Amino acid sequence: MRKLIIGCGYVGLAVAREWVKQGHQVSALTRSENNAEKFIAAGIQPVLGDITQPESLERLPEADTVLYAVGFDRTADKSRREIYVTGLDSVLKVLKQRSQKVIYLSSTSVYGQTAGEWVDETSICEPERENGQICLEAEQLFDQHGFLSTAATQTKTATAVILRLAGIYGPGRLLARMEQINAGEPLAGRPDAWLNLIHLTDIIQTILRCDKNVHLDDRYLVCDCRPITRQEYYETLARLLKAPEPRFASAVPGENSSKSTRFNSTERASGLNKRCDNRRLREELGISLTFPTIAEGLPDAIENG
Repeated sequence: MRKLIIGCGYVGLAVAREWVKQGHQVSALTRSENNAEKFIAAGIQPVLGDITQPESLERLPEADTVLYAVGFDRTADKSRREIYVTGLDSVLKVLKQRSQKVIYLSSTSVYGQTAGEWVDETSICEPERENGQICLEAEQLFDQHGFLSTAATQTKTATAVILRLAGIYGPGRLLARMEQINAGEPLAGRPDAWLNLIHLTDIIQTILRCDKNVHLDDRYLVCDCRPITRQEYYETLARLLKAPEPRFASAVPGENSSKSTRFNSTERASGLNKRCDNRRLREELGISLTFPTIAEGLPDAIENG
């Protein structure tokens, strides 16, 4: 079958390699001739183009499945809205006539909850931060272009599925944090705030499952089975690295970081982030996570990083 990847980076390239192994015909959009050469070596057919240049998108081939995994490139001299909204809008205008299914990688930043509430696919999305607002605006383009099923159709079958990814980790994605932990540098952010994470391996298996399934919901929250606090995450990472116990910049010097944050009770009720529930992913899509928590995932990421 024909597969097209738009955004062939950390996640996209990993999926492309899996599709190549499965014997599919895989194409990938790229702005770079250097990347094009790397794609060819990996058995991927490059398509030179840029989502911010609509005329170049006429080169996009027909595909049975499109994976849209575009991230924000700070070196591209484009705003977040130009990349996530304007670029996606241009792509969807072309894909209407050239694809049967689009798998779109979004973010849990579309949720605005900040007091540690549990959220799932039915939770209200009212993001306060600009990046979340832009991600939500991008998701809404699928409705506007008619890619998603509506209540009026009384069906769950969709020509697009939106995957709201939690924080991505895996091989090659921990280097900066590992260096910071090993150096004993103080960490920014609240130690008691919640983190929602997902290992690269489980993102890949979710995408492959969505590709194979005909009857899909239009949105899935893709996270592991246990949200953790920032403190637990970094303590676990430090223990695995045999590094010094992590310190947080928000803590009072000389005191235990878990008890000495500079936040009053009102501040502590907000800014705790949300906790993501992956029940639909597991029970409806049938995903059995390879790395259900960081206890399994972090050792793998470190060993294979």
